[in-house]
Amino acid sequence: MSRMANKHGCREFRSQMRFSRREFLRAGSLGLGGLTLADLLRHESQAASSSTLEHSVIILWMRGGPSQHETWDPKPAAPVEYRGAFGAMPTAVPGIQICDLLPQCAKIMDKWSIVRSLHHGNAGHSAGDQICFTGYKPGSDPNINIHPSCGSVVSEQLGHLSPELPAYVMIPRQVPGTDSAYLGVSHRPFETISDPATAGPFQLQNFSLLESVSAKRFDDRKSLLKNVDRLRAEIDSRGEMSGVDDFQEQAYAILASDKARRAFDLDNEPQAIRNRYGFTEKYNPMDPRRCSASAFNQRLLLARRLVEANVRLVTVDCRWWDTHVEGMDSMKNGFLPRWDQSYSALIEDLDQRGLLDTTLVVAWGEFGRTPRVNKDNGRDHYPHVFSAALAGGPIKGGRVLGSSDAKGAFPRNQPTAPQDVLATIYAHLGINPDKHYLDHAGRPVPTLPFGKPLQGLS
Repeated sequence: MSRMANKHGCREFRSQMRFSRREFLRAGSLGLGGLTLADLLRHESQAASSSTLEHSVIILWMRGGPSQHETWDPKPAAPVEYRGAFGAMPTAVPGIQICDLLPQCAKIMDKWSIVRSLHHGNAGHSAGDQICFTGYKPGSDPNINIHPSCGSVVSEQLGHLSPELPAYVMIPRQVPGTDSAYLGVSHRPFETISDPATAGPFQLQNFSLLESVSAKRFDDRKSLLKNVDRLRAEIDSRGEMSGVDDFQEQAYAILASDKARRAFDLDNEPQAIRNRYGFTEKYNPMDPRRCSASAFNQRLLLARRLVEANVRLVTVDCRWWDTHVEGMDSMKNGFLPRWDQSYSALIEDLDQRGLLDTTLVVAWGEFGRTPRVNKDNGRDHYPHVFSAALAGGPIKGGRVLGSSDAKGAFPRNQPTAPQDVLATIYAHLGINPDKHYLDHAGRPVPTLPFGKPLQGLS
């Protein structure tokens, strides 16, 4: 849709609603329909015009920490208390074995690769989130970003590929580490809030506003203006209102965009493809071990739709791989079958659509699990070695980078830091990792403190 067409559509809609663009945008900032001003104003004025790259990234965030032994580093020769609980199976690439509950992933091993020597030093969930999303250690509260996430950096340095869609999306909502810190509210992720993992039609609240707005919603103009004035005072006090006027047209276009509506319309996906990713009819919110494992299949499909529509970076919450108690049961009956189906579907789907060359897919969590099985038939937090799966973009399939020792306890060779994964993401997208920003104290801070793009997978 051209800029002229966008303007025409906006004028027409405004006329129909008898509500000015400025009032409509301010109303959106109050949370009507679930869309906030901070969510809308995704704009980096200098970078959007200079970047010609059309590369995207999907981060499959396996929050909780997937066990390396029960996924991509099964250690079949280790003593029984250390080895993967389900054994190892050969893959389509000779010499590479993975957990034998991942047969569909094994069949397409030529399309994705493994890093087996990741490590850092913090065993806290939110602290690990911060390290893996920002490249920096957390502050005193690991749930709060003191440095921006990689998605916020992408939004700031590159801006939009399409002005009708946000640069950075989180499905369904933020986790620790994914915020924008000193880059400002305009570079926070757009959260879908609505979750494609739940039963029934997927309807994004953000866009239902256009269908449900009526004069009745805005009868109480005095109340509305009072709320707007209070909001503006709050925002002005934080210095977050500067530059808003420049972005109003773009924000309104996102609200009224047919392209955005189509991109998020998961129910318009052909049934055969939805079946390939897997559904959640058996989703049981009362089962603490398995409900989360049943929840991410359709989220991966939505991520594919978004990068196909030119969203630069999508993070999918694939939680909750925190398998302390009866972890082997959770993996066998929940996580691994779901992961095998949805991950293999995503990689094949991207490949068949010609998107795998331009879309880097990074699947990992904040750490691994202890090499020895605990007394509760599970494994505990363990940052000293863990694994990740990477595909697409610069990554060649069918390779393994690094290795862990005989028990899967420490890197044996080619130790790899989370910052190296972030450097790989940045290199793929054309991000400058040496660009400095001023933090909240006014000190210059580099985008990434250290790290080099992964060698041996490209």
